[in-house]
Parts: sequence; structure tokens; C-alpha cells
Amino acid sequence: MKIDRMRVFVTRDKDRPRVIVALDTDDGLTGWGECYNHGPDLALPPVLDYLYSFLSGQDPTRVEYLYNLLLQQNRFPPGALGLSAISALDHCLWDLAAKAAGVPVYKLLGGEVRDRIKVYAGVYTAPDAPAAKEEFDRLNEDWGFTAFKLSPWRVDIHAHRWGEVVRSSAEYFRSLRETVRPDYDIAFDAHAKIFEPAAARQLGNALAPYDPLFFEEPLRPENIEMWGNLKQGLNCTLATGESLYNRNEFLRLLQVKGADIIQPDICVVGGISEMRRIATLAEAHFVSIAPHNPMGPLATAVNVHFSAAQQNFRILEYRLPKGQCYVYGGTDLEKREDETRYVVDPYLPKDGYLELRPDRPGWGVEMDEKAMQEDGYVHWQRRVPKRPDGSYAFA
Repeated sequence: MKIDRMRVFVTRDKDRPRVIVALDTDDGLTGWGECYNHGPDLALPPVLDYLYSFLSGQDPTRVEYLYNLLLQQNRFPPGALGLSAISALDHCLWDLAAKAAGVPVYKLLGGEVRDRIKVYAGVYTAPDAPAAKEEFDRLNEDWGFTAFKLSPWRVDIHAHRWGEVVRSSAEYFRSLRETVRPDYDIAFDAHAKIFEPAAARQLGNALAPYDPLFFEEPLRPENIEMWGNLKQGLNCTLATGESLYNRNEFLRLLQVKGADIIQPDICVVGGISEMRRIATLAEAHFVSIAPHNPMGPLATAVNVHFSAAQQNFRILEYRLPKGQCYVYGGTDLEKREDETRYVVDPYLPKDGYLELRPDRPGWGVEMDEKAMQEDGYVHWQRRVPKRPDGSYAFA
């Protein structure tokens, strides 16, 4: 069995662009992978074309061999676009290897250590407590969710005194706890918008009395030592890692004791091959893993197999393939709705968990090539906020 073709689909996941990759073999198998949309997404096809030259004619079941080739052909460590492309190709290789063996991918990873995968619903805004209760209860009734992630920002963090920002966020969490069911877990994603570790610690400690599931990514990722600084004196569970790229960066984060939960993205770090290395480092530091996954249903399928086989897995971020579009921030629930069609049979929650599919080889999903071609590319770029003085803030 040899790899003899690559196909790249530039399509969309609701209102966001996605680049989906297929590797075909000479005996009729196809492996599928999903790139992360760091942007510019249209730069990914030529990167993939270049990387494919290292895979053409190779045996796809030699996953480690080929993954190391893709990494080591880079004279300098690959960044966002390079690793996003490598991630998708790594997904394809694991899918092909499992399909060739006639087993789910998690069986090649040592087998399942759990029977189902706990998920939390990404809400991502900060709706008023009654509206949040209504949304949580709807998601619980329809899909069994008992864990949710919100934004902590109730006011414009650049137009208000920082102490008022902190007070409004703490008051918001208090009102949520008084309004929603006591068994609901609530996480807060600060989206790397805070510059000073002391300010991030102040916000985290204001939220701490109301028991957040975790306080996510308050700081930028560049100075890893500052995460260790932040953790000193922080009274709630700290999570981060979606913006880190490889095992070396995560090792440094763990060495400085900069997180209680790490959140690598399987479409960012280099796929399952690198994700397993990162998770093992975390396990040795008694740190759990909650993969970053605001992505499409193929990325979710890849995460299901990783999570099924990883002992220190905690919980998986999840977005329904049909329903609300993605938006971060603000105090309203997202009203726009759309559907992601490139996976025919996506993993859907039951009682707040994703069930394994032991009778299906590979990722256990069927791809819809016609839908990918029909839906096509949709342009998206981050909006960069401005402070009152006219300077740019963190997006």
C-alpha cells in the first residue's frame, strides 16, 4: 500500500473557513485530516503541496517515520501554517493506518482507557444569568451537557477601570451560581486579552469563590515563565495551551508550574503524534489535558480517538455541527445559525458524552466530498480591538 494522491478541499465550518485534506492510496483507501484556521487559510494548499512531496509513494502505516520526516525536513521549527498542515497530514496517516488494519484509530494507540468522552459546550459569550440558564438547560435537555464555557467579560475591558472589570466579572459569576443548576460546571475563557500577570491573578481570584471549572488563557503565550508567575497565589484552576506549538513549549510550561490543565489543539501541534508526546509530559507532571477544539466535526472525531486512549484526559471542548455560529465575547447569545456538512455522521453528544464507535475503522466518520465542493471557501479574519487611546489591543 502506497500513498499516490493528495486532495485539498477549501470549504467551511458554518461561518468559518476550513481546509480539509485527503490522502489516497493505490489500493483504494482514503485518510482524512483537518487543518487549523490560523489564517490566511488560502496559504495552506501550497504548503500542503510542498509537504506532500515527502509522502508521495510512501507506506502510510509508517506513521511515526513519516511524521518525523515532515518535522525534520524543516531546517527551522515550523510555525502556525506549517504545523497546521502537518497536523492534517498526520491525521490522514493515522486514519489510513487504522483503516488498513480494520480498527478504530484508538486501537492503534493502545486501546480505549474509557468508554465515552466527556464534552463541554462552548457558549463563548457572557449572557445575562437568566439567558445563560435558559441556554444551559436547553443544551442539557437536548444533549445532556452539564459543563459550559463562557467569556468572563461583562464590560469593555479597555474602556473601564480594571477594578470595575474584575468586579463586574465576579458579580456575574455569583449571579450565575445563584441562577443555574448547582451541578453545572462553568469555565471562563479570557482569550489571552490581559497583559499583566498581576491583573490576570486578580481576575482569577475574583472568580475563584464561585468554583470555575477552569480559568482559561488570561495571558499571551510568548513568555512562558510568566505563567509560573501567574500561578503563584492563584486560587482557581488555571488552563492554557491552545497557542503553544510543540512538546518543547509545553515542557517549559510544565516545568514552571504554569498550568493545572493543558489545552493543546490537535490541529495545531502536529496532530495525534505530537499530542500524545505532550500528554505524556503532562501526565508525568500530574497535569490533565482538556484539548482545545472549537473546530469542525472531523477535528472532533480525531479528538475522540486521542481522548479515548489518553489516561490523563479531562474534558473536550465541543461545538454542535448544526446550530449557532461561533462568536467570542459580548453579552448576547449568538443568534446566527448554520450547518457544517462535510462530515455525514458527526459525533453527537448523548448525556453529555461522545460515544465510541468500535465497529468503524479509522476516525469512524464518513466525509461528504460533494458538500465540501458546494459549500466552498468563506473569508474570515480576526477583528483587532482598539483601546480608547487609539492603540491596538490583543485580539
